[in-house]
Amino acid sequence: MDFFGINGWEMLVLVLLAMFIFGPDRLPKAIADGVKMIRNLRDMARNATSDLSRELGTEIALEDLHPKTLLRKHLLSEDDERELRKPFEDLYRDVRSDVRGVHGELSKVAQDVDVRQKPVNSGGPAIASPSPSAAAHSYDDDAT
Repeated sequence: MDFFGINGWEMLVLVLLAMFIFGPDRLPKAIADGVKMIRNLRDMARNATSDLSRELGTEIALEDLHPKTLLRKHLLSEDDERELRKPFEDLYRDVRSDVRGVHGELSKVAQDVDVRQKPVNSGGPAIASPSPSAAAHSYDDDAT
């Protein structure tokens, strides 16, 4: 048995806990008060959505009360939403192309500066990797 994601053992523990907290005499009244509170909350939500629907002149569901959903669904048309998004999409495309261009230029500069890929002289061999003795030094030879 799976009731609201609660299996049988969990339900039994909840019932025993309720019996322990409220006692067998007050438990039915506590359950009735809980059900009454849930009904009142449901009625208040229903009244709020109907009042809002009447004021805005459109049908609103409880899920539509999120501000983004309310604006998108009831106050803006698809054309309005597209017009609001267009400048941001254009800006996104421009920034993305600029970043790609800078990335390409930096990659080219990194390849030009990389000593391991360049020949030592015009006809000589390329340097494959630094020598082991150079790797042992932790300082820059040119700076000292």
